Amino acid sequence: MGWIVAGFAAWAVGWWANALLARLPKSRATGLAVPVIFGLTVIVMWECFVRGLDVSSVILPPPSAIAARFAASTGILWEDFVQTVVKGALTGYVLGCGAAVLMAIAVDRFPFLQRGLLPVGNFVAALPIIGMAPILVMWFGFDWQSKAAVVVVMVFFPMLVNTVQGLQSSDRMQRDLMRTYASSYWQTLFKLRLPAAMPFIFNGLKIATTLALIGAIVAEFFGSPVRGMGFRISTSVGQLALDLVWAEIVVAAIVGSAFYGGVALLEKAVTFWHPSQRGRA
Repeated sequence: MGWIVAGFAAWAVGWWANALLARLPKSRATGLAVPVIFGLTVIVMWECFVRGLDVSSVILPPPSAIAARFAASTGILWEDFVQTVVKGALTGYVLGCGAAVLMAIAVDRFPFLQRGLLPVGNFVAALPIIGMAPILVMWFGFDWQSKAAVVVVMVFFPMLVNTVQGLQSSDRMQRDLMRTYASSYWQTLFKLRLPAAMPFIFNGLKIATTLALIGAIVAEFFGSPVRGMGFRISTSVGQLALDLVWAEIVVAAIVGSAFYGGVALLEKAVTFWHPSQRGRA
């Protein structure tokens, strides 16, 4: 009973702290403190209710058990991180997004490609990754190359659509002005259209960060060497080692958040002139 009371007490303290912060002037410190307090409140309540209700660790282990397993398995988690994130997700992300930007420039340069390629892209983007992953694993093998191929398929068309839309976002008056200056297509592209497309490009890059990690992990469910986050999650579930499964999930959450945050910081530095960036605290 004491654990249940402690859980409700943690909820009350977290509510009071966030309500107090909400009345303070908005700043970077308060903006960071609110999600931190909320996250800590959820973790404390999770620990208290799991222990108070005597929930089996097979169903839901407490955060303390997950943290202990995380600390004891740093070597395994690091190997899985390198295999899944560095080799699979990051490689596929760079290749897929880079190819999408180049293809978007070609689509913008030759309009017939837009009429023929984008409908195909929409069709491929709608294909379930569960169906595509085993096919790509059979084509490219069981190592990281097949995971990178899955990531390329997942990020290519969202990135392509965003970049094409961005290249078309410049005003007609701006393009007419560039023609008045006798600018070539490539001069207009690099000096006007690509800079104007940057908010759209970074929007696609941020979407692709989450897709890349999901694609690499899911692909490992269908074949992998004896390491990798998806492989570890799949085998640990079969062994009822749910604390290790949650440790892998924690790593994936941290990596995904850091990846997204890094792209967002780069976007802020590159598109500082855009109203959406100037309006942020």
